[in-house]
Amino acid sequence: MTDNPQPLGGNELPRFGGPGTFMRLPGTTSLDDLDVAVVGVPFDLGTSLRPGARFGPRGIRNDSILIRPYNMATRAAPFDSLRIDDTGDVATNAFDKNDSIDRIDSHYRDLLDHDVIPVSLGGDHTIALPILRSITAKHGPVGLIHVDAHTDINDEMFGEKIAHGTPFRRAVEEGLLDCDRVAQIGVRATGYAADDFDWSRDQGFRLVQAEECWHQSLIPLMEEITEKVGGGPVYLSFDIDGLDPAYAPGTGTPEIGGLTVAQGLEIIRACHGLDLVGCDLVEVAPVYDQTGVTTFTAANLVYEMLCVLPGVERRA
Repeated sequence: MTDNPQPLGGNELPRFGGPGTFMRLPGTTSLDDLDVAVVGVPFDLGTSLRPGARFGPRGIRNDSILIRPYNMATRAAPFDSLRIDDTGDVATNAFDKNDSIDRIDSHYRDLLDHDVIPVSLGGDHTIALPILRSITAKHGPVGLIHVDAHTDINDEMFGEKIAHGTPFRRAVEEGLLDCDRVAQIGVRATGYAADDFDWSRDQGFRLVQAEECWHQSLIPLMEEITEKVGGGPVYLSFDIDGLDPAYAPGTGTPEIGGLTVAQGLEIIRACHGLDLVGCDLVEVAPVYDQTGVTTFTAANLVYEMLCVLPGVERRA
């Protein structure tokens, strides 16, 4: 037995009841008593096409009630190993993008002052920039595993320097990333120019286009990726549109020919052993998926992230 915060079990209270936290965690634990904080970032003012990701955290939490605490594939026991709780949402500003960015940065600096690892529920991909600012203020430049249909390295979008298509260019410019330890996986589809992906390669990123992933396990690829990004603190950023819209249609900018759910699991599970200092799951927009499969898949991917954090034990 452990005194760590635990998800509320389905045999204690039916899963259609109880708190609206991630996996029905207590949601009451002091930051001083936590190793990991699950944080909602309800924000979509950086979205360029279809809004709705502000409802991502609530949708992910709703479908997390279907998840049980022990990972039967990897034998990971995250809630026995670490003190994990849902610490609620950042109070973003629904009317002001730049103020929201500042609020996110301030919120995460407070979390990191308490030495917790943040696992974030987005929100559009803009949120990665203020989170990385906070994380690198504590840990220095980080390696990055970035799963996405898009590279998110635009210089600007409609004249805006900060939007969901620009966070990783800004992160490079601000010295937040150790560029020799960055991989972008699953990028694909069409672009505005023939060289749209070349900026990433020029920075030293390992760019893995989706076609390189088709019809195969990603375990061999991830051996290469983890070798590249290891050797220091690593951040994992997973845009749900990295998956094919057949598996995750509820997102703002879907692209055909994406990763399968099994490949998404392989990517996350391969992060076991890395010095993960934070993770996010972004761009879930429940309004575009009436089946709920996107939020359900996203919730499971977040759970898998918890299972690979440093300090999580695996049962024999």
